[in-house]
Amino acid sequence: MSRKTKRWVLSGGAFAVVAIVVAAVFLVRGGAGSPPVAEAGGEDPAAVLERYLRSWSAGHDEKAAALTDDPAAAGALLAEARAGLGAASVTATLRGGTEDTAHVRIAWELGSGRTWTYDNALTLVPGSGGPIVHFTPSAIHPELGEGDRLVTRAAAAGAAVVDRAGTPVLRWEEAGPKAVDPNFAPLVLPGLGRLVAGDGSAWAVERVDQQGGRHELHREGQVPTTPTKTTLSSTVQAAANAAVESADFPAMLVAIQPSTGDILAVAQNTRVTEGNPLTGLYAPGSTFKIATAAAALEHGLAGADAELPCPATIRIEHRTIPNDEMFTFPSLPLHSAFAHSCNTTFAQLASELPADGLARAAGQFGLNADFTIPGITTEAGKVIPASSSADQVESSIGQGSVQASPFGLALMAATVAEGGPVTPQLVDGQATTVNTAYDGPSPAVIDALRSMMREVVTDGTATALSGSGSVYGKTGTAQYGDGSQANGWFVGYRGDLAFSVLTLASNSSKPAVSLSATFFDGLQ
Repeated sequence: MSRKTKRWVLSGGAFAVVAIVVAAVFLVRGGAGSPPVAEAGGEDPAAVLERYLRSWSAGHDEKAAALTDDPAAAGALLAEARAGLGAASVTATLRGGTEDTAHVRIAWELGSGRTWTYDNALTLVPGSGGPIVHFTPSAIHPELGEGDRLVTRAAAAGAAVVDRAGTPVLRWEEAGPKAVDPNFAPLVLPGLGRLVAGDGSAWAVERVDQQGGRHELHREGQVPTTPTKTTLSSTVQAAANAAVESADFPAMLVAIQPSTGDILAVAQNTRVTEGNPLTGLYAPGSTFKIATAAAALEHGLAGADAELPCPATIRIEHRTIPNDEMFTFPSLPLHSAFAHSCNTTFAQLASELPADGLARAAGQFGLNADFTIPGITTEAGKVIPASSSADQVESSIGQGSVQASPFGLALMAATVAEGGPVTPQLVDGQATTVNTAYDGPSPAVIDALRSMMREVVTDGTATALSGSGSVYGKTGTAQYGDGSQANGWFVGYRGDLAFSVLTLASNSSKPAVSLSATFFDGLQ
């Protein structure tokens, strides 16, 4: 009996089978040794390979393993490789081949824009129902041996990010930057980690042998020679963390250095269940009287020493504005009305402003500014021209349509302290992009506001801070929802440190003032 052979020719990513069949056999060449013989009638070899590669690429490691001559080992090793590399996905495609081997292109997506691509070869062997994939560790990578594993790591070592004093806050580890202390600044460190990991930092894939030896298989990027420096201060951040955790209410705090715009600390306690101090927008309450006072001064409605009434309530058109707990004063200077937070005084002044008066004033303190700050996302606030007289008087006391974040109010306090616009920064050498800029109030208005904010602490609503040094600030209470509850605020500055504190559902500004005192105690 004559014998004719069957061989496989690989072309364009698929097998073309050229067969001259007279015997019920076909040959499948292995990578070495005598060519194995498989029974005819099984599945087409190209279809087997395609199914194997599709299953692996789809993340169905067990299905791919079932198409091999060692399903148990193949399933475990395919899954182990995926986990060890921390792979988001893998794509394996048939590229062609020879009579002896199938050539495969393998591309691992490792996250953060990292892709590892290489070529490999697979062979087929006979199975009970036709050809199957011969599996060894080298079927995953040509250099992978028994007991070896694959890992992805950052090629850099040591500190990835340091604080303003040079203290490491993120270190390079196998998977990339990792917090030295996860509790240090959990609202900021993840963004900083993504920033340095995706900013051209080197990464590598290694083969780790059974003895723990590391063998680099692939590397990309330049190893950073020095760590990235953030503007965060370990001292200020620690004081902020301790202060918010001491609060009986959900609490947030942001601290900024006015002279540089450096963000020194961002904190919130574990009681906060939604929102954050960088982007969460809230009614600012009477802290917004900083802007209302600025608008009144600039429009010449009253000077800081002008005597103004402070009744318990005032009705302007169809809106009645009360003072907190219905307190009342005889006529008093504007600076004292500010210190004691007379809602009725400021509502009356606001009713005399143009519709865009408060929005323009708020803009002078950065509440309508917009920044792209490498490493974090921020939103300062939103203050639009009043739509009605009622909206105007509501806005004057930080209610109605006025919104601000703790970040935005820290920026407002920093603007008063600096005497002009402040551009917030988080990373040295990576400048903030100013998308919407702002100009600060006039020097005369700044001087008046500084005096008023100091009086809040010496003889106003924040005398509990009188033992914390030369603190300047403004308290605020803002109702929300159906009006049955209110958030408390204190915003201000001491020296070259501006900050804002928000206590949620505290129904008073006193907890925010107390938290501020604790914050300053932590800085001593």
